[in-house]
Amino acid sequence: MAGETILIVEDDPTLLRGLKDNFEFAGYVVKVATDGEQGLNAALKTRPDLILLDLMLPGLNGYEVCRSVRDAELDMPIIMLTAKNQESDIVLGLNLGANDYVTKPFSIRELLARAKAFLRPRAAEAQATYRFGDCELDLRSRRLSRKGHEVPLTPKEFGLLALMVKETGRAFTREQLLNAVWGHDIVVTQRSVDRCVNALRNAIEVRPSHPVLLRTVWGIGYRFDARHA
Repeated sequence: MAGETILIVEDDPTLLRGLKDNFEFAGYVVKVATDGEQGLNAALKTRPDLILLDLMLPGLNGYEVCRSVRDAELDMPIIMLTAKNQESDIVLGLNLGANDYVTKPFSIRELLARAKAFLRPRAAEAQATYRFGDCELDLRSRRLSRKGHEVPLTPKEFGLLALMVKETGRAFTREQLLNAVWGHDIVVTQRSVDRCVNALRNAIEVRPSHPVLLRTVWGIGYRFDARHA
């Protein structure tokens, strides 16, 4: 992943310096901004490969920056950096277009791992077959196989699994999954997502009661974990 550009928007100078040093040491090109307006301008001008975005910023806050980046139709991954741990704050950021979040204080190694999971090669965008655990997901034939045997899935189960596998590492809210897989015009509840996830865990996990692939983000939704894929 070396050589890709990371934009860090953070007003704490000590944390900013630590993040910049660590990401540069890992081989990334790092741009920085210390308030929301600078961060938004840098995102629009440099179009980085990934943004690390603090939520509590001077001027424009992180929510406003995230919304404006998505309004400009920029699709780079955004990882929120937040001291808040209330579910409503995290859900708001994800629904505005952020891909993931870390709550301060956080592990730099964990943050680097999450960034790496998002910064996969462009060639993977057109990937048609994904392998994880003892499973293989073929998007062209819309088939899931496990140990060489086809595993039957409903259209919604396949759609949800395909979405999450393609967006490995991304934290999805239940609302996002409902809108993406069921559509805005279908009257269903968030429990439909939970039932679909449970069915998928029975299909792909070695121990469905202790999932390592399709993981719960407590109070938020779900994430497909790249480290076990």
